[in-house]
Amino acid sequence: MRIRTAEPRDAGSLARVHVDSWRSTYAGILPDGFLAGLSYGDRESFWDQVLTTARPTVSNFLAETESGEVVGLAAGGPERAGDETYRGELYLVYLLEQYQRKGLGRRLVSAVAQRLVVDGFDSMMLWVARDNHPACRFYEALGGEPVGSRTIDIAGTDVAEVSYGWLDVADLVTDELGGQPAG
Repeated sequence: MRIRTAEPRDAGSLARVHVDSWRSTYAGILPDGFLAGLSYGDRESFWDQVLTTARPTVSNFLAETESGEVVGLAAGGPERAGDETYRGELYLVYLLEQYQRKGLGRRLVSAVAQRLVVDGFDSMMLWVARDNHPACRFYEALGGEPVGSRTIDIAGTDVAEVSYGWLDVADLVTDELGGQPAG
């Protein structure tokens, strides 16, 4: 498996991972009709815009197989709500279900963390659905500390979210070969 920076030509593949991972991850959390109505075309347009808009401190990474199949993605950049403690934010990590629990999520988070360090962000936080128990356990295993909660509306459903934070984002940066902290 390879982790690399996403490029505009990847928009369609990212859309497939985005939609398929939401359908498997959020089943039972979000309405079935909403999940069934997610559109590859809409997500491709979204990713095309994301990947062609110049935002120098926002990074988008993907995980791909040796044959070039995109199976995961992650994005991060400046924290978006003005938090004084956590300056960077992991915006998303999505993996196709069959590629979860294989170390790819950790590698994607590490890629975003490394970029945040390079861009001068020393801390990081993220938001995740509280009922997405596997993701919460994943972030806790990475050393994330619960730091907040909120409720957002997705498709007319109140979704409770929790945030996890890391005061030293460099702790998440791993050596690509050995999986150990870099530096």
